[in-house]
Amino acid sequence: MSETFDVVVIGAGPGGYVAAIRAAQLGLKTAIVDKQWLGGVCLNVGCIPSKALLRNAEIAHTLRERGKEFGFSFENLKLDYSVAVKRSRQVSDRLVKGIGFLMKKNAITVFMGTAKLSSPTTLSVIDKTGQLTELSAKNIIIATGASSAVPGAWKVDGEKVVTYQEAILQEKLPKSVVVIGSGAIGVEFSTVWSSYGVEVTIVEMLPRIVPLEDEEVSAELEKAFKKRGIKTLAGHKVEAVEATESGVKVTVSAGGETKVLEADQALVAIGFRPNSKGLGLDEVGVKISERGFVEIDEKMATNVPGIWAIGDVTGKLMLAHVGSAMGIICAENIAGHETVTLDYEMMPRATYCQPQIASFGITEAQAKERGYTVKIGRFPFQANGKALGLGDYAGWVKLVVDEKYGEILGASMIGPEVTELLPELTLAHMLELTPAEIARNVHAHPTISEALMEAAHAAEGSAIHI
Repeated sequence: MSETFDVVVIGAGPGGYVAAIRAAQLGLKTAIVDKQWLGGVCLNVGCIPSKALLRNAEIAHTLRERGKEFGFSFENLKLDYSVAVKRSRQVSDRLVKGIGFLMKKNAITVFMGTAKLSSPTTLSVIDKTGQLTELSAKNIIIATGASSAVPGAWKVDGEKVVTYQEAILQEKLPKSVVVIGSGAIGVEFSTVWSSYGVEVTIVEMLPRIVPLEDEEVSAELEKAFKKRGIKTLAGHKVEAVEATESGVKVTVSAGGETKVLEADQALVAIGFRPNSKGLGLDEVGVKISERGFVEIDEKMATNVPGIWAIGDVTGKLMLAHVGSAMGIICAENIAGHETVTLDYEMMPRATYCQPQIASFGITEAQAKERGYTVKIGRFPFQANGKALGLGDYAGWVKLVVDEKYGEILGASMIGPEVTELLPELTLAHMLELTPAEIARNVHAHPTISEALMEAAHAAEGSAIHI
């Protein structure tokens, strides 16, 4: 069996399926291939079900820890974590079915199976039954994503030593857990588990947790986590992870000293490796970096004409929304349609721990390192009426502004629903607006978004409510 297409996308995650839809919209005969899921990791075992779990965790934390503050109490509070997991699966399944509908709506042919390139314009797909299908395409988009990076000596057994994939599906909670890595996955699972009373210890090799964020964000989150009972060991290297009869032993070292942490379970969340092997990319001459990432230009094109790549497999910025944006741009470049280029540094970044973290652009420290004279606009949520009403007022908004031209260089935020505040700031940056213009934009009261207006006023030296 052989079929011919204008575009074949390998990988049906947020980058791949969006690229396929945009290509079909532009009149290109399109197919998509995935060996496991429509929607990829994000919709099935990543960003979507984890947000459902985080919502359950927020309610659980309020019931367990803050009842007196809100005026309610329970004599025998029971929290069934398995129900939270089942609800998360329902949320995921609903969206995955939606992707299937979108494929049909846009006349995109779906092949479920493992793909491998045999030339720059041909590939084979083998499904679960072993049936082989040959596809020809003028353009092939690689959107195969990435997988958890786990050192070879650490044996993931899916029960005592787990990655995000096993962790998000398990219906029974451990009594204690060591979380290795304090990126988004590490701090989000720590938030979920601690909300249900699990004893959580985070181990981070770098000097502070969430190390890619502003230093003040790291300090604020560590303070919030300490209040929730989450232990953090920053600046500690994991030397060994060993499953035992009763759980796990995690050996860590810092300052020449070694200690052993014991728990029921260990979550490995130290990063990702690109899914670039086994696709036949080497055989057709696609350039791949030493770390395995597919190298692309600003158009998403590889060095081989007709082969393109988007999303996590390129290593540009491993975020679902960035992969989707890359997919749209890639399809538009293939079709010769007007498009844009991406500034990856200015992409929004969101972490859904409690309190939430949101950022874009560069930090205050990075701006100073690059020679900018900066001014900072800051506003605390303690002075925001909506945040006080919600009873969720830890954290702040921080704008980093070039003093000379008034350009917004970046922002770092930690606090209630700050991930929802990002679009105003990234749009302002894209349109080259200054803090003065954000400050003049009237924000509804009372809203969390007023914190942006107040921080902008502060950057202009005219703070109103602080």
